[in-house]
Amino acid sequence: MPRPKGQTTVFRPALTSQPGFEPILNALTLRGLERRLGMAVKRSIDVAVAGSALLLLLPLLALVAATVWMGDGKSPIFRHTRLGRNGRPFGCLKFRTMVVDAEAALAAHLATNPAARVEWAATHKLTDDPRVTALGRVLRKTSLDELPQLVNVLRGDMSLVGPRPIVQAEVAHYGAAFTPCFSVPPGVTGLWQVSGRSDTTYEERVALDLDYAAHWSLKRDLIILVRTVPAVFAQRGSR
Repeated sequence: MPRPKGQTTVFRPALTSQPGFEPILNALTLRGLERRLGMAVKRSIDVAVAGSALLLLLPLLALVAATVWMGDGKSPIFRHTRLGRNGRPFGCLKFRTMVVDAEAALAAHLATNPAARVEWAATHKLTDDPRVTALGRVLRKTSLDELPQLVNVLRGDMSLVGPRPIVQAEVAHYGAAFTPCFSVPPGVTGLWQVSGRSDTTYEERVALDLDYAAHWSLKRDLIILVRTVPAVFAQRGSR
């Protein structure tokens, strides 16, 4: 069939026809398949471990919940909106470690304490946090406050290992790193938790999350889980 007058044909060779490209494309495809398969295995491990842990820890969970409730007669569970995989918001569960009017207490503290304002702006944490109760400090030091997040793991909001879920206000700290960091599900524990937690700067935290997401593997998850045990007992960086 003759080509219409004035129309030119542009030759666009297929990428796979170029010498040396086919092995690269095959490797990339294989890597993608391996990652998807690995994530499926990761999810299976999450469900099995979280389900078993909840059953085994049920008496402890009930004891902690009752102790928190007896403190002020309010709900022992705190549900806070956090950002998960791909920036999807979800209700992150924790044992309540703060007073009921925590937001008002924070606002009043920051309004009268310039040093606290600087610390809060830099890390979104406070060394001396007036919102935290006496029992709450113990729960935080021992990481017992995070046990309800096993329910989040069962629901698929979180994984056992991953970057810590963050609030919307913290996205600015991540900048362009937010998307790659949260291409994986957030975790109950992670590289940041076993690397010093609050003893690290926020820039270091972002770098750790980025490193985890970029080099994720099941083997690395297992190593982080094993390292979590001594980190919890040593209470490194816990506040």
